[in-house]
Amino acid sequence: MSTFLSIIGIVLAFFMLKYRERLGDMIGEGEWMQKVGGIYSMIIIVAVVIFFVSIATLTGTSDILLAPLRFLVPGARPPMVNPGF
Repeated sequence: MSTFLSIIGIVLAFFMLKYRERLGDMIGEGEWMQKVGGIYSMIIIVAVVIFFVSIATLTGTSDILLAPLRFLVPGARPPMVNPGF
């Protein structure tokens, strides 16, 4: 199932990049999107993230790719081990 979803994610990212103008006109532009370059830049960023996560899931390296995100989420870090004092 994860292989199928990864392939769907790669295809979705491709079509997001190909039809970003139509997709951007359909979604509309929010005020917060101006800070990252507008709706079209936001669509490109989301498509690239979807592509890399799909490739990582397909190759089995998603734990390595997403490991830095564990430090951003408060409850996702493993507990600190006391060295034995």
